[in-house]
Amino acid sequence: MASASTAPPPPGNLKRIVAASLIGTTIEWYDFFLYGSAAALVFNELFFPDSDPLVGTLLSFLTYAVGFAARPLGALVFGHYGDRLGRKKLLVLSLLLMGGATFAIGLLPTHAGIGTAAPVLLTVLRLVQGFALGGEWGGAVLLVSEHGDARRRGFWASWPQTGAPAGQLLATGVLSLLTAVLSDAAFGGWGWRIPFLLSGVLVIVGLWIRLSVDESPVFKQALAQAEVRRAERSEEAEKLPLVAVLRHHWRDVLVAMGARMAENISYYVITAFILVYATTSAGVSKQTALNSVLIASAVHFAVIPAWGALSDRIGRRPVYLVGAVGVGLWMFPFFSLIDTGGFGNMILAVTVGLVLHGAMYAPQAAFFSEMFATRMRYSGASIGAQFASVAAGAPAPLIATALLSDYGSSTPIALYVIAAVVLTVVAVAAAEETRHRDLAEGALPAGTDAGRAAAGAEDARTV
Repeated sequence: MASASTAPPPPGNLKRIVAASLIGTTIEWYDFFLYGSAAALVFNELFFPDSDPLVGTLLSFLTYAVGFAARPLGALVFGHYGDRLGRKKLLVLSLLLMGGATFAIGLLPTHAGIGTAAPVLLTVLRLVQGFALGGEWGGAVLLVSEHGDARRRGFWASWPQTGAPAGQLLATGVLSLLTAVLSDAAFGGWGWRIPFLLSGVLVIVGLWIRLSVDESPVFKQALAQAEVRRAERSEEAEKLPLVAVLRHHWRDVLVAMGARMAENISYYVITAFILVYATTSAGVSKQTALNSVLIASAVHFAVIPAWGALSDRIGRRPVYLVGAVGVGLWMFPFFSLIDTGGFGNMILAVTVGLVLHGAMYAPQAAFFSEMFATRMRYSGASIGAQFASVAAGAPAPLIATALLSDYGSSTPIALYVIAAVVLTVVAVAAAEETRHRDLAEGALPAGTDAGRAAAGAEDARTV
């Protein structure tokens, strides 16, 4: 009899699950990226007005990085309760937290109104955003992975990943529209608040869709089996999924963290730092820089499912490695094209960078999900992904801006990204291929070392 992970679900149900995950992640990434774009464009003047412009940008990116610092905590808390209570409940909570914090930023007085309390409150709300996003990603990709057809898991699980470019597209599009129709004074005075307040409407839509979907059948099956197993053996279960993850899957956590380095750093250099570099070093207008990211994000959205489908055919690792090596090779041409100041060259630079990034990001959802046993999967995937973000995405725009300030050149920034690529290549090359794993059993095909290890880990199910 086919297991829950191998039997294809009804097409309509799977599409509804995918839609719920995609819309939710789009809204959450919209909120997160909106902050990054605003940090690059206006927060230096609104919340750090007494600083030198580039120093003000560094300070605004520092508050941006704070959001990443809260993501591991979100991964721990949401992962723990997601592995105990289920994926759906935690996804609803993450959406409420993220949307509420973003809406509050839109109402926040600036430095001119309340002085130093303004950047303090901004930082607190950024922490809430990071905490929510730390729990969002793992639940969203698991909900699809555990519902989906095992033969096309890479394809279906890549759709929640498109929430990142979709959120980037939406955030950049709204900002681009506002900067096009408003003067700099109007945008800096009140126009920047509009996209943050818009988050409130988006959250209502997202909640309506998320509340309509079912809990993961794989999780429900694992929960029932764990209850039977404990009753038969009269054993006390481990109370912390984190303990089980570190006991049985610590190598997988390290692989996931290493795999995230190039993916995370390159993405924030290409989409967030580029707004600073293009406007300060290449003499490009804010509108041109935003439009370049906007067009490239649309292409990014389109190619992610294609990369995910390819990972179903040839494996997660080969596709991931193509993306990592490609990004490393593209860094010097990337900055050279931007230095020309031409709109077409900027579009080419950012688009190729994001297409290559997509080769890492698309298989990541299935790849990380397949590494961990069911009752510790939310914790394991979230911890591996979000702890890496503290060392990768969090400081990336900050480090890139500091390198630009110190050296006045893009060469150290390109080398910084290439160093991250080396770490990712080593991590992914050391990993085992996972695309044949049965998520219902939490194991790779019987007879493999990884399969025996995963089976043993699944025996240590958590409450």
